[in-house]
Amino acid sequence: MNILRIQKEGATVNLFKRIINNIKDFVNEHILSRTLVLVITILAIFAIITSRLFVLQIVEGANYLENFTLTIKREITIAGTRGKIYDRNGELLAYNELSYDVTIEDNGTYSTRKEKNEAINKTISDLIDIVEKNGDKVVSDFNIGVDEGGNYKFLVDGTKLLRFLADIFGHKYTDDLKYNEDLGYDEAKASAKDVVKYLSSSAIYGISDKYDKVKTIKIITVRFALAQNAYQKYISTTVANQVSDATVAAVMEHIDELVGVNIEENTIRKYNDSVCLSSILGYTGVISDEEMEKLNKDEKKYDSTDIVGKAGIEQVMDSYLQGSKGSETLYVDNVGKVIKEADFVPSSSGNDVYLTIDKDLQAKVYKMIEEQLAGIICSKLINVKNYNVENVAKASEIKIPMDDVYFALINNNIIDINHFTANDASENEKAILSAYEVAKAAAVSNLTGIINDSSGSKPYNTYTKEIQAYCDYIQTSLNAAGVIVTSNFKDDETFDKWTKGNISLYEFLSYAISSGNLDSTQIETSVKYSDSAEVYQSLVEYITKHIFESDGFSKIVYDYMIKNDAISDSQLCLILFDQGIIQDTGSEAESLSNGSVSAYNFMYNKIKTLVITPAMLALDPCSASCVVTDVNSGEVLAMVSYPGYDNNRLANTVDANYYSALTKDKSLPLFNHATQEKTAPGSTYKMITATAGLTEGYVTTGTTFTCTGIFNAISPPAKCWKYPSAHGALNVSQAIQHSCNYYFNELGYMFGQSNGSYDSDLGLSVLKKYASMYGLNAKSGVEIPESDPEISDKDSVRSAIGQGSNNYTTVQLARYVTTVANSGTCYNLSLLDKVTDSEGNTIEDFTPAVYNTLDEVNASTWDAIHTGMHAVIGDLDAFKNTTTDAAGKTGTAEEVSTRGNHALFVSYAPYDSPQIALATRIPYGYSSGNAAEIGSEVIRYYFKEEGYENIIDGMANSSGQVVGD
Repeated sequence: MNILRIQKEGATVNLFKRIINNIKDFVNEHILSRTLVLVITILAIFAIITSRLFVLQIVEGANYLENFTLTIKREITIAGTRGKIYDRNGELLAYNELSYDVTIEDNGTYSTRKEKNEAINKTISDLIDIVEKNGDKVVSDFNIGVDEGGNYKFLVDGTKLLRFLADIFGHKYTDDLKYNEDLGYDEAKASAKDVVKYLSSSAIYGISDKYDKVKTIKIITVRFALAQNAYQKYISTTVANQVSDATVAAVMEHIDELVGVNIEENTIRKYNDSVCLSSILGYTGVISDEEMEKLNKDEKKYDSTDIVGKAGIEQVMDSYLQGSKGSETLYVDNVGKVIKEADFVPSSSGNDVYLTIDKDLQAKVYKMIEEQLAGIICSKLINVKNYNVENVAKASEIKIPMDDVYFALINNNIIDINHFTANDASENEKAILSAYEVAKAAAVSNLTGIINDSSGSKPYNTYTKEIQAYCDYIQTSLNAAGVIVTSNFKDDETFDKWTKGNISLYEFLSYAISSGNLDSTQIETSVKYSDSAEVYQSLVEYITKHIFESDGFSKIVYDYMIKNDAISDSQLCLILFDQGIIQDTGSEAESLSNGSVSAYNFMYNKIKTLVITPAMLALDPCSASCVVTDVNSGEVLAMVSYPGYDNNRLANTVDANYYSALTKDKSLPLFNHATQEKTAPGSTYKMITATAGLTEGYVTTGTTFTCTGIFNAISPPAKCWKYPSAHGALNVSQAIQHSCNYYFNELGYMFGQSNGSYDSDLGLSVLKKYASMYGLNAKSGVEIPESDPEISDKDSVRSAIGQGSNNYTTVQLARYVTTVANSGTCYNLSLLDKVTDSEGNTIEDFTPAVYNTLDEVNASTWDAIHTGMHAVIGDLDAFKNTTTDAAGKTGTAEEVSTRGNHALFVSYAPYDSPQIALATRIPYGYSSGNAAEIGSEVIRYYFKEEGYENIIDGMANSSGQVVGD
């Protein structure tokens, strides 16, 4: 029993031992292994993360969400205030004015593009309604508008149009424009309608057709501007600037429902005496991609929203005028709303620029020019129609027929012919439109018959003047469009017959096709060309669609309606009242209607009183320029280009319609007539020839030549302006006084003498040497853009009297006469006086540099030249009432025989101790006496002669003198 018990106990012990050993093995194998430790660690970490997420998302979720939105940080720059521009006397010319702008940001949240487009378009539409309801205008700098007929139209053309199209289709360069397979047309040839359709599509702005065309353009304008800042949603886009308090209040009242809309303070650029100074000051605007690329070439200073100078001094001195930018850190929420502002660094004002210009003198000279031009026009007006200028023997005898004046109202877009189709067109407008439609239909019918006359039985020279005008327009339009480029017909016999009028229009067009000189890619057609007949038919369709429906064609129709009395003169005059161009001061309109006042007398009076200005008519003469300098420093006191433009309407945000009108204005207001227009100098050049002759020893001050009226040493002979009469024997001073061509022809011939024979090139080299000494081989030095001068390179005999190929700007002639006035110091002229900081401290002083000194010219030569110029003044009617003793020289230059000669005058005063010099030019101004009138008034005003206050009276100048040369 004991043994059995002992055995049982031993078995139990062994069992326990085995269990214990098994437990030990399990623990060693599993509990103490690295795998288990890793699992436990992972479980612990998971538990911690779960706990932390619970705290972050559930317990503190709202607080952390708020903190998160504050971490969206934006760094913005703050533009500096642009510096001011002053004249030489401290008179303010350009400054900044506080204004309120209505702006919008693309900061909404949307689920789909469609939802976004609908919401933004509605907001913009509502905003436009609010702005316009309160009498303000939305920004209109998009280059598409709507004409009175309800059609989309481009407001720019040429290279500006191509640049615009490149921007529309997302290209950096205009050369990237291509045929767009998706759109089905060449991007470079897209019509205004095509562009609007493209931008209005659901893929772009999704603009509903519920908006009319005018509203559609306004919405596109804002959307396009927003797109430029798509990568910076917190940058605002201006919808309307300079708005009234009423608009501000109305917008703020609806601000909660206008997502992204705000009222912002801004500064706008403003100009005093804007029109007369526009050619000098220029204007400002938003930087373009090309400008930004150029200005940031060396260092990135400009952003896409920066305002920079676009022309004139504003552009040239932009780096001085630009203020230093500030910066600020913005914290915004996820829709772009500003939550917090920090790290504000203020911007600083730009430097101020002082010009050498005298503002009052500039403004007065501008009016002097306008009154003189009006006086010339009034003196040339005749109450006839169908005037043939080709029958006039002398340019000075050319007249201005009244039908040209009436047509000018249409041709220069003073009368808006597109308004004739408007719903609110007047009865006069409707009547003229009805007559026009009849006249146009007849013209198109006649031309269609001519274009399709394959017999060629009626050549061009058998057509009426009216039909010839239409045919000429067809040819020039095809050439301008690149369809038939006439320059390709070099030495072509058939084209020569066409230019001489010996073949028909059909023959010319057919020949252009058969000779391979028609670019069929320019013709919009679906025809797959197989023969010339199909090509010709496509060309006819192009002419019908594009040329017959153009404004240019319509204007020819109106021109001949006026000539043929299909429109009454009184009707046209009455439309000036209907369209608000002229305000009826009493019963003028009634007097015109009942015939108690003739249309001729009405128009004559309006031109005389400058209600209708020379610039508006754009008839010869309609432009002029005058530059006045300080002869002892080279500073420019006045530099007037007439006509000017209102740069207030181009600064900041361009008024696209106004800019479009300026580009189409035939008086060229955007063209600086003082620095860019070149003509021959005429007899104003003769002091150069005199200097050369006296200094090189060809003549002395006592040498005389006997003028016979014609210089026969060359062929064809050169005639003196006095021919068939003659001046007789003259010395150099007398030759300058009487402007004897013969005397200076003789000198030009002598300059070319070599071994007993005449070499024109040799003579030209002498003239070039002295023209260069007077600075006529280079630009004048003024800081704004200027055309290059052209020293004559042909015919030294005629070049010696300012003809040949001599071509100079007015400012270049001003530098030349300044050098004459001070007897030999040729300055680089300057418009800039100094630059100061905002505290008035001078940063930079601009003193005109001396370009050249005529040291080899002796005193006797200067005396002879001054004596001759002094005597010129004594012979001029313009100076009969001028008490300041002066010297001067007249000049005329003929460009074409069917237009008046260019009138020029250079002068300086006082004669004994010169202070100022001036140069004046009136393109197609008939006689140099007309330019001298302006010169005498400038001198009378500058030296404050008795009665100088009455020089300008708002009336056409009735004075004038026909001067020989």
